[in-house]
Order: sequence, then C-alpha cells, then structure tokens
Amino acid sequence: MDHVSPLAALLADPRYEVAPTAGVLDAAAAIPAGATVTVTAAPSRGLAATVDTAVALAARGYTAVPHLAARSVRDRGELAGHLDRLAAAGVREVFVVGGDAREPAGDLPDGLALLRAMEDLGRRPPRVGVPSYPDGHHRIADDVLWADLRVKQFHADYTVTQLCFDADLVCRFAGEARERGIDLPVVAGVPGVVDAARLLRLSVRIGVADAVRFARSHRSTAGALLRPGRHTPDELVAGLAAGGCDLAGLHLFTFNQIEPTVRWLSQARRTAA
Repeated sequence: MDHVSPLAALLADPRYEVAPTAGVLDAAAAIPAGATVTVTAAPSRGLAATVDTAVALAARGYTAVPHLAARSVRDRGELAGHLDRLAAAGVREVFVVGGDAREPAGDLPDGLALLRAMEDLGRRPPRVGVPSYPDGHHRIADDVLWADLRVKQFHADYTVTQLCFDADLVCRFAGEARERGIDLPVVAGVPGVVDAARLLRLSVRIGVADAVRFARSHRSTAGALLRPGRHTPDELVAGLAAGGCDLAGLHLFTFNQIEPTVRWLSQARRTAA
C-alpha cells in the first residue's frame, strides 16, 4: 500500500469558498468537477443571491454548500422556502453562520437559533457545518464561543475554522476542542492565492482577531502580507500538515481568486506526492 504523506492527505479534497458576485459561475469553472464549493452570505446581497448561486453550482455538478446567515432571515417562512428550494435542487448540505448584519432581520439572532429552527421546521439538510474561531472573535468572548460550539455540536456535523494565519494556533484549537468534549471534525480554513495587501485588508474587515498583530510579529508572514505580490498558503498548509493535529481537511477562502488558487493546489499536490 502506497504511503501518503500528511501534506498530500491534507491537500486531497479541499473545499472552495466563493462569494455570489457577478461572474462567479464562470470563474468557478476552473474548479474540478464534483468538488465542494461553499457560497458565502452577505447582508448587502441577501440570502437569495447565495441560494441562487448554490443552485446553479449544483446544476453544474458541484457539491454546493450555501452559507445560511441567521441575522439575514426575515422569518421562518423565508427559511423554509430557501431550504425547500435547495432540497429540490439536490443541495444536501448547508453552512450555518450568525451573519454580519448589524441587527437581525427577524427572530433568529444567531447561528444556534437557525440550527434549531431548521430542525423545528423538519427541514434540516443531511449535512450541516458551523464556524469556529481559533484566533478568537472580535465581538464575542472566548468562553462564549466555546460554550456555543459545545451546544452546536449536537446540531452540526463538522466545523470550519475562521481564517487564521497561525498553524500552531489552529492545531492547539483542534486539540482543545477535544479536551472540552467537542467531537466535531475540524476543517482548517486557509486563504487561497490572493493579493497580499488585499488579504490583510479583508482579514481585518471580516474580523480575524489578531491578523495585523500576527503579521507584524511573525517575520515570514509579515513579509508575505505587508509587501506587494500574491500570498500563497504554502507555509501555513505545511505547518498544519507537520503539526500532527486532528484535522478533517482544508477549506480554501478564495475571495473569488479561483483560478490562481486552483493552479496553486495542483502544483502543491505534485510537490507533496
């Protein structure tokens, strides 16, 4: 039996995250057929854009995973409508987040409320993911995050970590989750191939708690993020593979820079083989 290196195993079947913007379906054609493609949700676009994109991706043969943002749902009727449409399109997995809306549009203030609402409606998809935060959250205390994840594990099938530039931190998080009795498989969220300055700006905007501090205090990352050019996740992914941590796979934040990320992955796989 051929030996598979930890790095090759980690790179084997990643998820690709895209945003439902104009042209994303054409750009997504660079992703290998049958791959898992998750679709983000933003208050400015509404959940309909996320669902539309997920349905279109499913029709093209991808395993589409829409993000359902609790704070963007007006009422349970709207939620039921989205879930029914996704089920009819063959979408069997969703990723539940609280969302970035400043105020809830309805009576679902957070991800846990949406998880419970899907179950109450009898419309929970076969597979559900939830986020987690190795680097903390800019608006939520760590003890609250852990308590929330401990409860969510009974309503979810896996967790994807928020973007984090520190492999050791992700590995420690995965280990601490087990120590705290959280058994959800942990998928590591890492950036794809993105303009370095843009990546740093986006990281700060989406609330990566210590993005700037980490970039400034770690020389190699600072060099990558604070100078012109493209950032590649080679060092981060190698660190995750070498760390011996309990990970279920990779989630690539493409920021819609899809084709460069797919090319990077192809080269990284050849190198790891």
